[in-house]
Amino acid sequence: MDMRKGRLVVFYDGSCPSCIKDRERYEKLAGETGESVEWLDITGKDEQLRAEGIDPDKALRELHVKDAQGRIHSEMDAYILLMSRVPVLKPLAWLIGLPVIRPMLARIYHYMVNRRLAKSG
Repeated sequence: MDMRKGRLVVFYDGSCPSCIKDRERYEKLAGETGESVEWLDITGKDEQLRAEGIDPDKALRELHVKDAQGRIHSEMDAYILLMSRVPVLKPLAWLIGLPVIRPMLARIYHYMVNRRLAKSG
C-alpha cells in the first residue's frame, strides 16, 4: 500500500494558535485528500501520547504523525509524509528532504518552537 494513501493521525498542539493556523492552511490546500488525515489535539493527553510511544514534551516540540501501519514519524519526517500527500506541497516535501536543507530547517524549526514555548511558559 502506498503510504501516502493510508490514513494519517497528526498529533498537534491545539492550544497553539500558529499550530491551529498551520492545520487550517493544510486542510485548505489538501482539499479531499485532507479527509484521510485525522487531527488529534494533544492538549492534556499525556497518557494517550505515552501509550503511542510519544514523549509528551517531545510532542510539544516536534510534529508527530502516525501512518496507516501504526508507525510514528516525527520532526521533518512527519512534515515530509504529511506534505507529500498534497499535490501542491509535494515539491516542498521533496525540498525539505534534501540532505543540505533538512538539518538546517530542523534547527530553525526547533529554535522557533523553543522560543514559542518559552514565551507561553
